Amino acid sequence: MGRFSGKNILITGATSGIGRAGALRIAHEGGLVIATGRNAAKLAALRQELPDSARVIYNDAAAPEPAAELVALVSEVGSLDGLWLNAGYAAVGEVAQVTAAAFDAMMNANVRGPALQLAQLSAQLNDGASVVVTASTSAYEGAAIASLYAATKGALISLARCWASALGPRGIRVNTLVPGPIATPFRDFMAPSLRASFEAEVAGRLALPRIGTAEEAAAVALFLLSDEAAFVTGSQYLVDGGLTLL
Repeated sequence: MGRFSGKNILITGATSGIGRAGALRIAHEGGLVIATGRNAAKLAALRQELPDSARVIYNDAAAPEPAAELVALVSEVGSLDGLWLNAGYAAVGEVAQVTAAAFDAMMNANVRGPALQLAQLSAQLNDGASVVVTASTSAYEGAAIASLYAATKGALISLARCWASALGPRGIRVNTLVPGPIATPFRDFMAPSLRASFEAEVAGRLALPRIGTAEEAAAVALFLLSDEAAFVTGSQYLVDGGLTLL
């Protein structure tokens, strides 16, 4: 019997990186996975890798109604034992380059979407369920070119703490996964040469001097989603190789 046998787990942003690694592992450990993403080709590929019982659907966290199709699908499977709000995107730029459109786009995808999804799915969470929210060490770093992205991830950390208080009476736990330098497609917006030099420079500053893997970050999320973390809530779990120690 796996840790997730008999459990229904919904993961947003599950077609690549940490979310994909987690979806595959949860399925391997017996869970029924509901996985979302926006890229049709990646959704199709994930569909092939998951068991027939899994549900893989298009969902855009930045949509005007980002939870409607999720609520309908969860109704089909019954309820949720775990919800991992992992969808989001990163972009960087100088402070003076932040526009109203860029602000709204990132806030919609990284903050508004997860907040509305949690609000509308909360009634479908079983008592004793677990919620994991993916943030980022950018919330703590104060990087000059990441002000907007960092603000969205800081907002998620605050939201998760409030959700932990609000849902605690039902035995529902809410925790935040805080990845640092992880090898995922999240930095694909960078030119390959720039990304390579950036990651090498970052790795050199870590207590554990290497870039982490998506599987390593997902393992922490799965701990939080599992019954092994039954007395853990309102916490932030750093998976950053010691980045924030320095």
